Amino acid sequence: MRIRSLVLPLAVLMLALIALPASAQRREPGTRERAKLDPSLTLLAESVTGESGVIIEFNDERDAARLIKNHGGKAGRRLGILNARVGRLPNSFIKRLSNHPAVKRISLDRDVEGAVARTAVTIGARAVQELMGYSGAGIGVAIVDSGVTGWHDDLTAANGQGQRVSHFMDFVNGRTESYDDWGHGTHVAGIVGGNGADTLGVRRSVAPDANIIALKALDNQGHGTISSIIAAIDYAVANKDALNIRVINLSLGAGVFESYETDPLTLAAKRAVDAGIVVVAAAGNLGRNATAESQYGGITSPGNAPWVLTVGASSTEGTTRRSDDTIAGFSSRGPTAIDYLAKPDLVAPGTGIVSTSDPNSLLYLTKPQALLSGSVPTAYLPYLSLSGTSMAAPVVAGSVALMLEANPSLTPNLVKAILQYTSQARPQYDFLTQGAGFLNTRGAVKLARFFAHPTPGKGYPVSRNWSRHIIWGNQRIGGGAILPSANAWDDNIVWGSAFTDLGDNIVWGSDCDDYYCDNIVWGSNLGDDNIVWGSDCDDYYCDNI
Repeated sequence: MRIRSLVLPLAVLMLALIALPASAQRREPGTRERAKLDPSLTLLAESVTGESGVIIEFNDERDAARLIKNHGGKAGRRLGILNARVGRLPNSFIKRLSNHPAVKRISLDRDVEGAVARTAVTIGARAVQELMGYSGAGIGVAIVDSGVTGWHDDLTAANGQGQRVSHFMDFVNGRTESYDDWGHGTHVAGIVGGNGADTLGVRRSVAPDANIIALKALDNQGHGTISSIIAAIDYAVANKDALNIRVINLSLGAGVFESYETDPLTLAAKRAVDAGIVVVAAAGNLGRNATAESQYGGITSPGNAPWVLTVGASSTEGTTRRSDDTIAGFSSRGPTAIDYLAKPDLVAPGTGIVSTSDPNSLLYLTKPQALLSGSVPTAYLPYLSLSGTSMAAPVVAGSVALMLEANPSLTPNLVKAILQYTSQARPQYDFLTQGAGFLNTRGAVKLARFFAHPTPGKGYPVSRNWSRHIIWGNQRIGGGAILPSANAWDDNIVWGSAFTDLGDNIVWGSDCDDYYCDNIVWGSNLGDDNIVWGSDCDDYYCDNI
């Protein structure tokens, strides 16, 4: 296998700015030792006044409430996915509780905020619906956000009876009927699965028959805490079979103050991925600094984790042509803070996205200039235009629903690989800006369907405008073909790993000897053939798998 270094223009600049130690380049996921206090709490624990909201992970949870109370605190909800409890503790007692043998780790319950017709055509979703017959039917997409409106014509079922919000759970106010007092979650839901009823189908979205599971974890101002997000993820994992939850959309982000290997939010996302759920997250809207200059390193949590499918935002420039698409200036670029991973994974339309509104929400009441009418009489303006990676993430989540309808056996890693391999890279953007490239839903569904139903004698479906590469860790790997049975796609493999848990080399596809396996910027040394290629191909396109 030949590995050719590709030094991008950004490489020297980023290395100078970050001064990344060599050891950090080669560290494998899961090897970081977890301190008993996260970095944010270490300083707070020195204070003799005040109190903090915390997440307390336990080795033994049997006496959790009593331990918290005995240390002057108040116990909150249980987070089963982490064997943890939410609580409030006096700062002066934090260190003392962390030293108790029953306590595994204490983390600050950080704040989380939502990251705020053409789209479906541009990415090829309309072609998937009309030419391939997929609409996301039966696939459950859990939207962890500010809720979803109790009624919108665009969210009605295919028979026109009832809503496709098949389940609702409120982690903020405890209400039982579906609602959205901010309006962000309703907009996101419409991007995933709006059927365009109020425009006679013109504004039909990506997966118009997907089932929406609305998990309200943000309040009426778009604010929340990581514990509420973790509780929602925990709920989705626990109910994934009953509700057929195959995708979780997280159009939100928290600041990154520790490694993805120790952050409770990223670890909760990993539990979902380990359970076979594709977790899609917004990259963040930190692509520019205070003086409007482009900046790198703004990926938010949980998008900084390798197991999460992290989505940046592109702009369609008001057309359905892919050729004029650009990257949105606000879209966060990699690398990730602390761990220096290459992110985002890809980009999708996220500027001026028109989707469903809720007339009882804060966004509806405070953004009258962004409201739009439909083409049929309605009691209120049914659409709202918003921009952000929050809007790009559900475009991908809906696309994943289409892929899973075409091939229900896809694992989260294989979903990401197919999306990256079929994406359309633009030469003017580096990989820390565009990831593998621009979302190509039609190509992704086409390849997913091929893997489900390979036809003897029919060639591997590949197009010259696909990127034909994936970003594995900090390596750009291309020139071959994805092998769906490769061990890289197994549920227990962390994206970017060099070896399996048993020490076997990672295999993802066909031989790239004649082409390239390019190093992005700071990737681990592949000179020892840690990444191995599977079946040989006679030419670049591979006539069969």
